[in-house]
This record gives sequence, structure tokens and C-alpha cells, in this order.
Amino acid sequence: MNRFNRKSMRRDFLQNSYGGLGALALSTMLPGGSPGYVSSRAAGSQADSPLQFSGPAKSVIFLFMAGGPSHIETFDPKPLLNRLDGQPRPASFGEAKYQFVANDAKLLGSHVTYQRYGESGIPVSSLFPNIAKCIDDIAVVRSCFGDVVVHSAAQYELFSGRTTPGFPSMGSWVTYGLGSLNDALPSYVVLPDPDGALEAGQPMYMNGFLPAAHQPIMLRSGKSPILNLAPPSHVDRTTRRHTIELIAELNRAALTNHDDELEARIDSYELAYKMQTEAPQVFDLSDETAETLELYGMNQPETEDYGRRCLLARRMVEKGVRFTVVVSGGGPGNMQWDAHKDIVENHDRMAGETDRPIAGLLVDLKRRGLLDSTLVLWGGEFGRSPEAQSSKGRDHHNLGFTMWMAGGGIRGGQVVGATDEIGLKAVENPYHFRDIHTTILNQLGIDQDQLTFPHLGRDERLTQIHGKVIREIVG
Repeated sequence: MNRFNRKSMRRDFLQNSYGGLGALALSTMLPGGSPGYVSSRAAGSQADSPLQFSGPAKSVIFLFMAGGPSHIETFDPKPLLNRLDGQPRPASFGEAKYQFVANDAKLLGSHVTYQRYGESGIPVSSLFPNIAKCIDDIAVVRSCFGDVVVHSAAQYELFSGRTTPGFPSMGSWVTYGLGSLNDALPSYVVLPDPDGALEAGQPMYMNGFLPAAHQPIMLRSGKSPILNLAPPSHVDRTTRRHTIELIAELNRAALTNHDDELEARIDSYELAYKMQTEAPQVFDLSDETAETLELYGMNQPETEDYGRRCLLARRMVEKGVRFTVVVSGGGPGNMQWDAHKDIVENHDRMAGETDRPIAGLLVDLKRRGLLDSTLVLWGGEFGRSPEAQSSKGRDHHNLGFTMWMAGGGIRGGQVVGATDEIGLKAVENPYHFRDIHTTILNQLGIDQDQLTFPHLGRDERLTQIHGKVIREIVG
């Protein structure tokens, strides 16, 4: 039998078996609906990690507010901006060459009110009455900035440290550096918004030039995050095991040279097989109490979806998932935090969907003893402009905005950095996205200079060579 015929028989076998193999559960979650390119074994166990794990955090949950939430309406009160409502920006605040607004735009005051909460007395917007109750666990960084002011490039920079696609996301870097805590579940998971894809699309979450095993699992929205997870009723576990072993043997027989994608695909069958036992327990919420479901807002239609995904994030942390992204905002325009036309309507709605679930997540992690080992990050790809757009909205703004962290050894109950009095620029202790990345790695016990991968003749890093730890907030 020649080589061509052997390949054809193998291909025919896989195609004919596709619909009936429970091991292909992962195919519904991967790009293009094709199986593979995810591997718990290829990703390595913690013991196989190329780096020593010694940080306080073991896992990360990134609460990604897609579209760019306004710092002015959330965690950075600006009384002077309210007093200057409707006026041109005073020349004393200087130029803003990266700002994406018209030259003749007028300043826009905020509709929200602020109140001080907790022992720390940190002011929090009226949009977040539930998160406000957790403020003593939160470190608010008011002086973040990025290099670009368009969604796609800013989203790439937020996730990968670069403004173009093709570079690994922070989730992929974390799994590459630390390996897996559970070989029956993926190490890196994205829970997208049901309203659809974002401007940067799936590439911003991806593994770039890192081995394909460090690609994320993209779960489905709704109550069935993984389709076809259960095997056909007529296929028992022993039969499935033999099928997986046969597929792996056929695939390995086809390996003549190192093929990263094929090796990762082989391992994806193994992971899918294991997930049939482990994953149903993660996604089945029937063992959660009514009190817990209510804590996440799953008893209210406006918070049910994001609450479900936040609860799944907690359950994944419990099972050892390293990096989980829970996206708020999807699809075009106003379905994100992209408040071009009406900041009041947009942010009232988006905050209403997320405030209770996020607070529920923080409370639940803390009472279960998981917050100390779970780093929670909140933020978007930029903030919103102090000037008005379309009279009632705010435009994109990358010169100064807010992100926050909690858990994972972060010292909460404090505010770090500042923007100027109208929220135009970061003026006190400015922190770039790469500093956010460096701080995350630090809390995971990773030295940014040690987390490298050879690519096109150089050792690449998530943080390039410029990142610094935000020392004020680390324990």
C-alpha cells in the first residue's frame, strides 16, 4: 500500500467517524468547527512547567469589558468636568494627539454620582452599587494608558502587548509558562458575549507563535457551552477509549517530521475523552444553591447571562483552569461599552448586566477561600473621552483610563495613579498595558524576562522588555 492510499484511508476513517465520536466534543469550540489544536498533555502539567511556580496566584479571571468603559463614569470622579460641562477644553490641559475626538468637541459632564465605600473610603460610581461593597478587596489603577485608539488594535494590545495580530495572548503565555493544573480540562478558556464577535475577533485571544496547545477553548454562549459533550448512548466508555487510542495511533503513524498542530490535535482527542467525565460537572449548575444563583444575579433576566458565565468562571478555577476570560460586550456598536451616541443609556445598561454578577464572583471566591489564589482583572481596551460625541456620547480614549485588580496577592482597598482633573491624561504614575501584564505575571510567580519563546531569531516576551510591576498594589 503506498503512502497516498494510507493517508486516504486514514482521512476517510476520521471523516466517517466524525459525527459519532464523543471524543470530538472539542470540535464545537475550536476555530472553524474543526477538531483539535488544544492539548492538556502538550501544555504540560504543573510539574513539567519550564518555570518555578511561587506566586500567590494560581489562576486568572479577566473580566473583559469590551468596547471601552468610561473611567469618568465608573471609578474616577471628575467634579471639575461637571462644572465645565458644555465648554471647550481649557488650553491648560494641553494637547491630546492620540485622542480620537473632533477638535471642536465640548466637554461633557457625568450623569453618575459617587459615594465612598468600605474602610478604604474609595469613591465608586452609582453604576456599581454591588461592586462598591467589595471595594476593600479591589486595587483601582486610575492611570492606565495604551498606544492606540481604535478597537481592534487596542484589543490586540490589551491581550498580547502588540497592536497587530499574530502575537500570543496573555492567557496563552500563562499556560505556556505554568502548564496545566487539571489534565481533564483546558487550561485557557474564553466565555464570549452572546451578542457576537468583536472588532479584533478571535485572533486577539489566540496563541500566536506559541505551540498550538496553548490556544484557548472558545465556549458557546447560553446554557450549553459545549455541544455533543455526552457520547452516544450506544457507545460505552471502553469503546470510546479504544477509539481514541486508534485515532492517536493513526495520527502518530502519519508524523514524519515535527508537526505542532498535528501533535496538538492528537492530544485534543485525549483531552476531549477526559472532558466527557470532568466537564459535565463544571457546566452542570444543579448543585449550586438558590442563594448562590441569586448572588450571581441568575434570578434576573438582565444579569442571568453574565452571572452564569461568572459562576462558570468560579467553577473552572475550582477545577484548575489557569486563565478564564469572561467577556461583557459583543457585536456592533451599542451592544458593547462603546458609548458613542448616549453614555447614559449605554453604561446604565452594560453596568446593569455586570455589576451584580461581578460582585457575586468576588464574594463567592472570597468565602470559598479562592480569592487569595485567583487574580481578578477588570477593564477594557481603553476609556472614554472627556469631550462629548453626538452631544450625549463619549468617543474612544487611550490617554488615561481605569482598570482594577483583586485577589491573587493584590492589596485591595487602594487607588493607584491619577488622571488630570478632567480625565484627559494619566498624570500620576502612568501604567501601560505591559505593566498590567508584568504585574499579572509577577503574581503568578513568573519573571517576565524568563518567560520567553524563540521566534524569528529573537526571544519574544509578552511584555517585550519594558514592563514594570505595579509595586503599590502587590503584597
